[in-house]
Amino acid sequence: MNIAQWLTRRAAQDPVRDALWHGTDEVADYAGFDRGARRVAAGLAARGIGAGARVALFMDNHPDWLVGLYGILYAGAVAVPVNAKLHAREAGFILGDSGAALCLSDAPHAAALLAAGITSACMSVQAVQAAEPAALIAPRTRDDLAWLFYTSGTTGTPKGVMITHGMLQAMALSYGVDVDAVSGVDAALYAAPLSHGAGLYNFMHVQAGARHVCPLSGGFEAGEILDLAEHFGRCHLFAAPTMVKRLTLGAQAAGRHGAGLRTIVYAGGPMYTQDIIAAVDHFGPVFVQIYGQGECPMAITALARADVADRSHPDWRARLGSVGRAQSVVEVAVCDAQGAPLPAGRSGEIMVRGAPVMPGYWNNPAATAKTLQGGWLLTGDIGHLDGAGYLTLQDRSKDVIITGGSNVYPREVEEVLLRHPQISQVSVVGTPHPEWGEEVVAFVVGVAPLAELDALCLDHIARFKRPKRYISVEDLPKNNYGKVLKTALRDLLAVPPAP
Repeated sequence: MNIAQWLTRRAAQDPVRDALWHGTDEVADYAGFDRGARRVAAGLAARGIGAGARVALFMDNHPDWLVGLYGILYAGAVAVPVNAKLHAREAGFILGDSGAALCLSDAPHAAALLAAGITSACMSVQAVQAAEPAALIAPRTRDDLAWLFYTSGTTGTPKGVMITHGMLQAMALSYGVDVDAVSGVDAALYAAPLSHGAGLYNFMHVQAGARHVCPLSGGFEAGEILDLAEHFGRCHLFAAPTMVKRLTLGAQAAGRHGAGLRTIVYAGGPMYTQDIIAAVDHFGPVFVQIYGQGECPMAITALARADVADRSHPDWRARLGSVGRAQSVVEVAVCDAQGAPLPAGRSGEIMVRGAPVMPGYWNNPAATAKTLQGGWLLTGDIGHLDGAGYLTLQDRSKDVIITGGSNVYPREVEEVLLRHPQISQVSVVGTPHPEWGEEVVAFVVGVAPLAELDALCLDHIARFKRPKRYISVEDLPKNNYGKVLKTALRDLLAVPPAP
């Protein structure tokens, strides 16, 4: 089934229900949303773009993004969402690798591509729309491609994850069971890039007939988010952990408590325990955590609202530091180096299989073979399960530090250092050491006496895990999704100090 049929059904059932908003201005009801998408589909067909063709989306968060997405899907084509924050040359790589026949873009991003010498055909959503809407929706099967998701490329060239209609359906339906119930009176507030998790979460909100709100800023501004949540009420927000922290600090400074925020789903990087405790203390029980990857979008595990807010269970802190339990549509296991499942409590690589798992990477059979083995997706993440099925992430396998033959998981050290009230951000990496193999180095944002940081570590973790060096920085380098670029930190360590 073409997942875009969820929009046609909702438009037929509730044509005048509020659908698309830009700030506090309504752009379209569901009938208008459907009609705009059908006009995009007709415009694509008139240009010979149909089933299986790739069409990119490179623009700021805006209702046109959603109209363009559904027009692409209505035509049976494959959407290639590109993060609007990428440099034009980075976007150009994605356009070329995917073989995009067209790029739906706003004027600033089209101009940036042209200035960078990227000659891909670009059109606005309005310009591509035909006068008459398409009468029929292209039939698609569960195995047909719907979306090419390009990984963030923190460790190399981005890879195109092939996401099918069936994967999206499984992810969206599991959301209602494992993450949060959605109703027609809710509002999805798109502050994170629509090219990423926020955009994937449009489907269950369309299916329920909810409202879709794009901030006028096109991105994340804490004050604007608080204003919109209060205006619309019952708002759902997908946010990276860095966004949750910024929202908490902004609300605390303004003396606001998030009126109208119903659910904040956080994912996309490590959420440190102290940060989520502070967020729950300020906003209340509105948080749910999910763990997923582009290769299994948004659908590996979920930490329920009750678990995030609970402070009565004897293991509440350990559970809060976990990413929850397997979602209903997948199996999750932890394996050793040979791929054999490990018992509860043992650390190893996390693997997952089920309906939301990708069939492979776009035109990259070598990477596909490395990542999909024996029916399992090897995530590259290290973690362990407890007896109740809660999964705790320890780190990316590539980030584990081996010093003196012992493993050090950077996140464990980071969690401890963030207990210091004067430290706001931390990233721990390994650097080569002639005797120990690697030594532990901590980059810290904030000013704290080294003796206090050492004492904090010695009070909570083994001595060999304690950083041998602390480097103070004004900020940590991050990619466009808010993930810390540990490769950039390692590069800094590789540069000899100035004389």
